[in-house]
Amino acid sequence: MSEPRWLDATQQRDWRAYVDGSVRLTEIMDRDLKAKHGLSVSEYEILVRLSEAPERRLRMAELAANASQSRSRLSHTCSRLESKGLVRRDSCPSDKRGVIAVLTAEGFAALERAARDHVETVRNHFIDVIEPDDLEAIGRAFTAVLKKMTGGA
Repeated sequence: MSEPRWLDATQQRDWRAYVDGSVRLTEIMDRDLKAKHGLSVSEYEILVRLSEAPERRLRMAELAANASQSRSRLSHTCSRLESKGLVRRDSCPSDKRGVIAVLTAEGFAALERAARDHVETVRNHFIDVIEPDDLEAIGRAFTAVLKKMTGGA
């Protein structure tokens, strides 16, 4: 068994800053969305993904992959959104086993309201505290991370 490739002090510092910062940022976004709009971050992300999809509808499997949720977790989250009237699920006409999530008009309106506050949270706690060059570097870095995780080039 080979020895682990331990992080040096600088790498460890930067890794911990990422972990701590991302966890706290997600907590703040979740708290604000729940307090102001009754939505969790994962519910908000589903509404966003559906709003960006053609005809505001996606197969559940594709939505799970896009929203970085397991199919089981997505099913529970969509059930909550259905109970709020924000999403509905339809059967897939081309595949009897498939299910399509559809953003309702009420869901789109809720997303429009939430997005105004959410963008301020993102700006106040992320965009506006990072230098433009550093923000660009974060974008490049996480594009590379996502490519690695999704098997991209």
